[in-house]
Amino acid sequence: MRKDGKKIPDASEGDGEAPPNELRTVSRRALITGAAATAGSVMTVGAARGLGIEQSSLDPTRVPGERPVEVGSRSPFETPGKQLSGSAGGSSRTPHHELHGILTPADLHFERHHHGIPQIDPTQYRLLIHGMVDRPTLFTLDDLKRFPQVARLHFIECSGNGGAGSRTDANPRMSPQAMDGLLSTSEWSGVALATLFEEVGAHSDATWFLAEGSDAAVMSRSIPMEKAWDDAMIAYGQNGEAIRPEQGYPARLFLPGWEGNTSVKWVRRLELSDRPFMSREETSKYSDPILGGKARLFSFVMDAKSLITYPVYPDRLTSSGFVEISGYAWTGRGVIDRVEISTDGGGTWADAVLQEPVLPKCTTRFRYAWDWDGRPAHLMSRAIDETGYIQPTLEQITDVRGPGTRYHYNSIRGWRVNSNGSVEFQPPA
Repeated sequence: MRKDGKKIPDASEGDGEAPPNELRTVSRRALITGAAATAGSVMTVGAARGLGIEQSSLDPTRVPGERPVEVGSRSPFETPGKQLSGSAGGSSRTPHHELHGILTPADLHFERHHHGIPQIDPTQYRLLIHGMVDRPTLFTLDDLKRFPQVARLHFIECSGNGGAGSRTDANPRMSPQAMDGLLSTSEWSGVALATLFEEVGAHSDATWFLAEGSDAAVMSRSIPMEKAWDDAMIAYGQNGEAIRPEQGYPARLFLPGWEGNTSVKWVRRLELSDRPFMSREETSKYSDPILGGKARLFSFVMDAKSLITYPVYPDRLTSSGFVEISGYAWTGRGVIDRVEISTDGGGTWADAVLQEPVLPKCTTRFRYAWDWDGRPAHLMSRAIDETGYIQPTLEQITDVRGPGTRYHYNSIRGWRVNSNGSVEFQPPA
């Protein structure tokens, strides 16, 4: 019996009981034999049963534990995974509803590629900086690492993130991963781009630079020089280790707060100029037709946005009472000032609590204590950043940009809680 008087179920028998002090006795010989069979690895269910111990009653104080390993792994009971997409070039999505805090594990960081992941020998890596500079220079990876290192936590988001959640006919059975999984946060380490531009003697009349990647698509984007002098970096580290191949190993351009495609991965060349280069990606992609026969061409900054990660599909609330609504908010313009929560579909709003740390151009956790009365509810979150920008509705975005937009989907999201506790995505009206 437990202290609260309830029986302890035995998962192997359904309704049976197996109090901790009545574990089956194991002989010393059997224990040593079992330990030898599983030395260097966790005791498996099969090995435990071979000793006459059921999984549900396995007492970790009575069997040898794992030995140290060269590379650690998650508990076998924790199985988060990325959602793969068959889109051109390939992508995968971060499981936001399965994570804690703001940092995304490197192996769960979303991916977006235009022509696959190149394998680059770091000893052969080179970064050329040329154009409107005094000293055109070819840097090795070791050269980059000799400069003073900077390290900062920032989000990165694909400009097409959230498209599925901005459709009026969206599938209600859609998780935050499926809707907004092209967003991740890491600690990025590297050398400030301003340091490199000073090293090569960037000309004062250079106003743009081209960043070119080493992938098969030779991905390239034109970037204003103001961003280089602000907070841009060449990143070679991610979350305390070398940046991963799918994130640009051995080095990538990283532009905090700007749409992900501008942070060119596997960067091999930076060319300074006095005008944009109008590359393929700046004409065939990453520009939006808008009202009046115009287009948003260089829409670099990611606007304020928020995403509830609990309760969401496929969660189910088991009883009425207090529920902690939680999620992320982020903005490419600086710091999140506040997040508001509505439980009645936008009729009324209340301030959520922002969880520290609250950092610029980084995801911020928010929390709100909601007393659910068991009746249907419509949950929404709305982010406001330090510039006063308020996360808009889809209708507000469409009124300004028209229905032809393909990128920068930052409209308010909604989740429907049914009277039986099930939760579904609420498509915009």
